[in-house]
Amino acid sequence: MDPMLTLVGALMLVISILLSPLSSRVGMPVLLVFLAVGMMMGKDGPGGIEFDDFQLSFLVASLALGVILLDGGMRTRAETFRVGLKPAMLLATVGVAITALGAALVAWLVFDLSWMTALLVGAIISSTDAAAVFSLLQGRGLHLNERVSATLEIESGSNDPMAIFLTLMMVTLIASDGDHAIQDSLILLFKQFSIGGIGGVLGGFLISELTNRIRLMPSLYPLLVVAAGILLFSVINLLGGSGFLAIYLCGVVIGNRKVRMMPMILQVHDGLAWLAQLCLFLILGLLVNPSDLLPLAGAGLVLALAMIFVIRPVTVLATLWPFGFNRRELGFISWVGLRGAVPIVLALFPIIAGLPEAQLVFHAAFFIVLVSLLVQGTTITPLARLLRLEIPANGEPFRRLPLDAPAAGDHELMLFPLRGENWETPRLLSQLRFPENTAVAGVFRNRVCLQPKADLEVSSGDMVAMFATPSVLKELGKALSGRHTPKYLAERAFFGDFVLNGDALLGDVEQVYGIAFDELAPELSLAECFAKRTKGHPVVGDTVVLGPVTLVARATEADQVTKVGLKMDKSQNV
Repeated sequence: MDPMLTLVGALMLVISILLSPLSSRVGMPVLLVFLAVGMMMGKDGPGGIEFDDFQLSFLVASLALGVILLDGGMRTRAETFRVGLKPAMLLATVGVAITALGAALVAWLVFDLSWMTALLVGAIISSTDAAAVFSLLQGRGLHLNERVSATLEIESGSNDPMAIFLTLMMVTLIASDGDHAIQDSLILLFKQFSIGGIGGVLGGFLISELTNRIRLMPSLYPLLVVAAGILLFSVINLLGGSGFLAIYLCGVVIGNRKVRMMPMILQVHDGLAWLAQLCLFLILGLLVNPSDLLPLAGAGLVLALAMIFVIRPVTVLATLWPFGFNRRELGFISWVGLRGAVPIVLALFPIIAGLPEAQLVFHAAFFIVLVSLLVQGTTITPLARLLRLEIPANGEPFRRLPLDAPAAGDHELMLFPLRGENWETPRLLSQLRFPENTAVAGVFRNRVCLQPKADLEVSSGDMVAMFATPSVLKELGKALSGRHTPKYLAERAFFGDFVLNGDALLGDVEQVYGIAFDELAPELSLAECFAKRTKGHPVVGDTVVLGPVTLVARATEADQVTKVGLKMDKSQNV
C-alpha cells in the first residue's frame, strides 16, 4: 500500500472535519464543504492529485449511499407514512419523470445536444438526493410539521429507482440500435421497484429478528446492522432490484421495531453516515477539475436555475395538489428539490458505458449539484422559519444508554440538559411531573452528582439523569424540555392559552367563549373541522381560522386531532 495514498486520504478527512463548523457559521451546507475539499485536492487545486478511476468511484459512492440511506431509514418513523407516503411516492415516480422531461428540454436548448443525450441529462438530474436532504433537515435543528418533513424524507429515500431506470434506459437506447430497449427498460423498472421493495421489507424484519435473538458485545450490534444492510444491498442489486430502495426500507423496518441496543445503533450509525458522506463527496470532488466546469458555466447555470425556479415548482404543483398542502408547504417542498451525490453517481453510467459526450454529461450534472447545494442548501433553514413551518419540538435527551439487562426490560438511562427560559427559575424535583414507570437517577451540577431528593432544586445548567422507557420519551421530553426556543415557538405563543379536546363541539365552544361560528354547523367537532380543511390527514401545527379565533392542532392520533389549542387574538396567527 502506498503510504502517500493513506496520508492524502487521511489529510482530506481531517481537513473536511475541521472545516465543517464553517458551514453553520456562514450558512453553507457541510456537504458543499466536503465537495470543495475534494476539488481543491484535485488536479487544478493545491493537492494536484490526478484521479480518474470512475469504477472505484462508483463502488465507493454506491456503498456510501447505502450506509446513508440505511441511517436515514432508521430515523424515519412509520407513523409519518400516514401523511407522507402517497404524495412522496407520486413525487418519486411521476414527479421524477416530469422533472426529467423538463430538464431535458432545457438541456437540449442550452447545451445544443441531441434529443437523446438531453433526455439522458434530464434523467440523471431528475431525483432529489437523500444524503443532502437527510443532512440538511436532520442536522440543522429544524422541526418541521409532519406533512412536509415526511413527504421530503420519503421522497428523497425512494425516488432513486425511477431515476436509475430512466438513466439506464437512456444509456441503453443511446448505446444500442434501440431494439427491445423499451421493453427491457420496463422490465427493469418493474424489477427495481418490486424486488427492491419486497426485499427491503423482508430484509428489515430478518435483520431486526437476528439482532434481537443473538447475544453480542454491545459495540458489535451497530456493526451487525450495517454489515447485514450492505449484504442486503448487494444481494438485491445482484437480483436486479434497487439496492437503494431496499436498504432504505430495511432501515425503516428496523427503526420502527423494538431492536436491542437501538439507541447505541443509531448513535454509531450517525457517525458511520457522516463518514460515508465525507468519503462520498470527497471522492466525487476529486473526479472534477474546476477548469472543466468553466466552459459550461453559462448553460449550466441556466439549467440549474430552471430546475430550481420552474421545473421543481411545476412538478410539485402537478403532483401534490390533491393532498391538501397549503401554499407555504408547497412553496417549501418546491424549494427543497436538492440535488446531491445521486446525480453525480448516475452521471458515471454513461462514462462507464463509453457513450459519446459522456464527459459533458458528467460535468453538467456536477455543476447542477454545485448550484443546488449553494442556492437551495444555504437557504433551507431561513426559508422554513420565514414560512413558519416549524412546530414546537419535544426535548430530546442529550444521551440515551440502553441498560441491556433482563430485569430492566426496555428501560434506558437518558440524560436531559436543562436550558432555556423554563429553567431560569429554580424548581423543586417534587414539583416536576414525570410519566409513570420512570425515576430520577441523579442530577449533575458542576461535575458533581447530586442525589435526587424531593427538596433538591434544579435550574438551568443542570443535567438530569432519568431511567425511562422509549414509549414515554415524548412526554418526558416535554417535562424536561432543554431547547432554546424562539418566542413564536413557545407553547403559549404557538398553540394559544386554551387547550380543548378534539371531540369538543363547536356549539359548546361558542357557548363557553361567547363566539359565533356562522360558517360551520355547531354540531361539528373540532376534529371534524380539521379533517375538512386538511382532506383527512391533519398534523400538529395545522390551523383553522374561524372569525376571531384560530384553532391549532396540538396532538393527533390516527388521522384524528385529539388536542386543540385555541388562540383568541387573530393577529397572532401562525
